[in-house]
Amino acid sequence: MIIITQETLSFLSELKENNNREWFADNKKRFEKEKKFIKQFFNEIGDSLGKIDNIESTQIFRIYRDVRFSKNKLPYKVNFSAGYRRTKPMLRGGYYLHIENDASFVGGGFWEPNTEDLLRIRKEIELDASELREIIAQETFKKYFGSLQGEELKTAPRDFDKNHPDIDLIRKKQYLVTRSFSNKEVLSPDFDKEILITFQAMRPFFDYMSDVLTTNLNGESII
Repeated sequence: MIIITQETLSFLSELKENNNREWFADNKKRFEKEKKFIKQFFNEIGDSLGKIDNIESTQIFRIYRDVRFSKNKLPYKVNFSAGYRRTKPMLRGGYYLHIENDASFVGGGFWEPNTEDLLRIRKEIELDASELREIIAQETFKKYFGSLQGEELKTAPRDFDKNHPDIDLIRKKQYLVTRSFSNKEVLSPDFDKEILITFQAMRPFFDYMSDVLTTNLNGESII
């Protein structure tokens, strides 16, 4: 298994300090070397993940930013990242791996659920949140992720009771989990193992959401 080196983190750190096309052009050979290296690392993680879950695809994200509709006109991301999609339609949820100097993390969940999926999740929670509550209260979940994360509405969604006992979960727009890693942890020979352990810790949450999103409120399959 490939081990991430200080060279990779140093490149990303320098890019953050020199986020312009001139510096990038002068360091293009360094970038190509790091790109090849990190691509192999991400693919090896994907291969290992595929042995413990059904993975539909691996997506390695480009370092070039799309600045057309953004106020931030910096041309480059200052991280290397990849996503791993579970096989639909039965399995839902996606894994994410982010390598950045002093800001690396592993994440997963439902970043931008479509309107139909978001409503279905909220309706399930409204009906009975006990199973989800049990999952996020588990010792393993709390150890790796702390709590369920994601953007929230300031109040209840339309047609939901603002006084519902589980309104804290209902008003979420995203359902995410993340675990941060220090540079020391990223450079460790066991970093790949910690990534996979963290991904595995997401499974009860993913399996719950998969069950919700493939059934109706009566528990009947919709696929």
